Amino acid sequence: MELPGYQRIADDLRRAIMDGELVPGAKLPSRHDLSARYGVSDRVAVEAVRLLVAEGFAVTRPGAGSFVRRRPELTRMTRLWYDPPGMSPFASAMAAIGKTGTWESSSQREPMPAAIASRLAAPPGEPAMCTRYTFLAGGEPVMLSSSWEPLEVTAGTPVMLPEEGPYAGKGVIARMRAIGQRIIRAEETITARSVLASEGSRLGIALGTTVLAVARTYATADQPVETADIVIPAERWALVYQIPVADEPHRHT
Repeated sequence: MELPGYQRIADDLRRAIMDGELVPGAKLPSRHDLSARYGVSDRVAVEAVRLLVAEGFAVTRPGAGSFVRRRPELTRMTRLWYDPPGMSPFASAMAAIGKTGTWESSSQREPMPAAIASRLAAPPGEPAMCTRYTFLAGGEPVMLSSSWEPLEVTAGTPVMLPEEGPYAGKGVIARMRAIGQRIIRAEETITARSVLASEGSRLGIALGTTVLAVARTYATADQPVETADIVIPAERWALVYQIPVADEPHRHT
């Protein structure tokens, strides 16, 4: 099936940008040039450029035209499967790239939505402590997270409020260990989507920007004890996983 005219134009321009034919800062062809080249109306040409702007490939300057957007340099963010001594996994990951990792948070008791309850193997509506985080590197927002912990597990313990008490600021693994919950498994599912308006305002990124959505769940041998939805701008950060490999003796066949 043939693509609509505006998508065909956007595909050609997108490919030229990704291949380096149109470099950051280069001016895109005008709508009149595009309409003449592709045999379409000015309106179709404008829609093609608007699509590139929405996807983050281009920016429009009133009175000057549209230009290839200069994208931020991609930085590695290591996702640790353990709690490093003396600091949270996020603080450790930021320290590895020479930045100071801090965060802002708020916690409140909420009933589990169905999707969260499913990940925590609990009935929908069960009470949980929900903590919403904005993580910062050098004072700039870089990651969002909404963490859910079943109150069946944490109620009445020193870790019920993740950012208060003697274990404030520790990672989930260390906090759960303090109340006798030994986490043995972590699972992360990563997808990509467009940023939501509420997320974009907190991260300082434009609508249409692609983000990595990480659904993470920690579990003991008996049950899941924490799950979180994590949002990271895809054009700024590359996720790096360090996975331990068992050193088994070679088998001879």
